[in-house]
Amino acid sequence: MARKRRKQDHDEHVDESWLIPYADILTLLLALFIVLFASSSIDAAKYEQMAKSFNVVFTGGTGVMDHSSMQSTEDPDQSNQTKKSAEDDEEAKAKARDQAVLTKVKKQVDTFIANKKLDAKLQTKLTDEGLLITIEDSIFFDSGRAVIRQQDVPLAKEISKLLVINPARGIVISGHTDNVPIKNSDFQSNWYLSAIRAVNFLDILLENSDLDQENFSTKGYGEFKPIASNDTAEGRSKNRRVEVLILPIEKKAK
Repeated sequence: MARKRRKQDHDEHVDESWLIPYADILTLLLALFIVLFASSSIDAAKYEQMAKSFNVVFTGGTGVMDHSSMQSTEDPDQSNQTKKSAEDDEEAKAKARDQAVLTKVKKQVDTFIANKKLDAKLQTKLTDEGLLITIEDSIFFDSGRAVIRQQDVPLAKEISKLLVINPARGIVISGHTDNVPIKNSDFQSNWYLSAIRAVNFLDILLENSDLDQENFSTKGYGEFKPIASNDTAEGRSKNRRVEVLILPIEKKAK
């Protein structure tokens, strides 16, 4: 009876040989996943989620896919450098677009000067600071005076139309004189004369409602920024001037 019972127990034993190829298949799938993962870029959030899922399925806990033990292949310094390079490229493109706008404005002003036959009195120049329009003082002012002559007010208003630019930008009006001391009682020095001329010219410009006064500022330099020698009458004539500086878009009038 005992021998019969042992034989019956042996016959009821379950064949588990299928577990070996099943485990091999799972191992191959895991290896394939690791290869695919290693060849792709790392998304930290997705990686962590997948790592937790695989750890639970295969081990019930942490393992080779543990996020804390995996090092990102991305170099922070290289990432920052790439970002800075992209920002520099965008800044360079913005400056190029702004330079194109200033070049267009310069052509418009040059055309105006040619039509008015004012080549000897008005000049334009693109500089590192922006578009500079130089106006000799004899166009608007009598010697030693800061009030624009009434007959020349229409010309100042025409110039104001050239300063309507989209998008609006900062514009600086500055006054300059020669080094000959002022000889009347209205002004204490050439510095006062240059400053008041700049303000009076700006007042007429701002009668144009298309210009916003918050974008403008004035400066008076007196004789301290000459562009020619004060030793000759011609040089002194060039130094007596009003300048209009149209700033690049990223700068503000100060």
